[in-house]
Parts: sequence; C-alpha cells; structure tokens
Amino acid sequence: MLNHVSIGVRNTAKTKAFYDAVLKPLGYSCLSEGEGSLGYGGKSVVLWISQTDRPVPADMASGLHFCFDAPSRKSVEAFHAAALAQGGKTNGEPGLRADYG
Repeated sequence: MLNHVSIGVRNTAKTKAFYDAVLKPLGYSCLSEGEGSLGYGGKSVVLWISQTDRPVPADMASGLHFCFDAPSRKSVEAFHAAALAQGGKTNGEPGLRADYG
C-alpha cells in the first residue's frame, strides 16, 4: 500500500547518527544521502528524512506510529537498546503486543 514515508527533522547529521545505530540491528542502512536528506531501507529506500525548519513536534497523543520489520526478537532488543543509547525514550520494553503483531 505504501511506497515510502517521509519525515522532517531539524538536524540531519544528528538524526543520521541515531538512525544508523538503531536501524542496523534490523538490517537497514542509509541508502541515500544528500544535502539535507537521508534515505533508509533494506534493498530500497522506504524512509526518507529531510531537514526542515518546521518539523512536526513529537506528541505521544498524536497517534503517529512507525513500526519496522525485524528479522528476529533479538534484533528488536538490539534496536531498543541502541535507541536508548542514542538518547531515545522508551514507551515499554521490547516484546510481543497482544493488540497487534
């Protein structure tokens, strides 16, 4: 249904360090890098990140949710640990969710 998703950020260099670290355990990498843009995926870019002056502010009540495919539960744990190490915030430990999956 979807070909790709794009998000805006203030600082692509800081964002690249975060996504390089957290997506590596899932088998994804930066496949495209240009001035002010990054493209992540496995075989093709599915997550575009562009530098902008007005990114959408983080809001836990917004309902916005991204879910990445992972090859194993161990890779999910590594993804979670990498995100926390890079300054991310958790909304729960990694694991199966009864309401989806």
